[in-house]
Amino acid sequence: MNSCQNRKLKIDIKNVNKSYNEVEVLKNISINVYEGEIVSILGPSGCGKSTIFNIISNLIDYDSGKINIDGKLSYMYQKDLLLPHKNIIDNVSLPLTLIKEKSHKNKFLKKKEARKKVEKYFDIFGLTGYENKYPSELSGGMKQRANFLRTFVNSNDIMLLDEPFGALDSITKASMQKWLLEVKSKVNSTILLITHDIDEAINLSDRIYVISKKPATIKDEFIIDKKYCNDDNLEKIIKLKKDIISLL
Repeated sequence: MNSCQNRKLKIDIKNVNKSYNEVEVLKNISINVYEGEIVSILGPSGCGKSTIFNIISNLIDYDSGKINIDGKLSYMYQKDLLLPHKNIIDNVSLPLTLIKEKSHKNKFLKKKEARKKVEKYFDIFGLTGYENKYPSELSGGMKQRANFLRTFVNSNDIMLLDEPFGALDSITKASMQKWLLEVKSKVNSTILLITHDIDEAINLSDRIYVISKKPATIKDEFIIDKKYCNDDNLEKIIKLKKDIISLL
């Protein structure tokens, strides 16, 4: 039995179907994510992974099935979407300035107080010293750290990450994957991740859902034993990769 079943179920998708203009995109999709997990949806480009995220975040409707979300969602896209005219601390605190606080009698949270709320996270996210830098002054990896922190600030409960490291070079990507796991060890966010990178899915995930090309169906679910994900267990990792590739 999966030990996660003792935890709170944060995302519960059951038998979801979706078509666009009679073209079937998702077919009988069932995915669950438990509190504190990192779960990956792994599949080829264009197979409908982002459609699943858009349905979860209520950006589009689905045709049939059931979805239950227990918590507040935040959504991080592949592109950093940082505003070039704002420094990093103001970019990160932007979600707070766009919500209404009861303490301000339904007025928007002031910029100074929003900055104060996010300052404590800059050290955790490895951004200390970059508060007053502008996006043009940051590397791709540092921009994604800022993007991730802004997503976290919007909601640290359930985070949807849509190929967050897809635009980075392989060296930076590996570094960012390690960084994400370090940050995850310090916070209790639940993460659902989209990727078409098998190594990334194995390195980051507690569980992996492999989905097919359109119409997307769940091909299999893999539970990742982290103690085997190192160079001393290459044979097990290679077998796991072969099993996944055979499905794709």
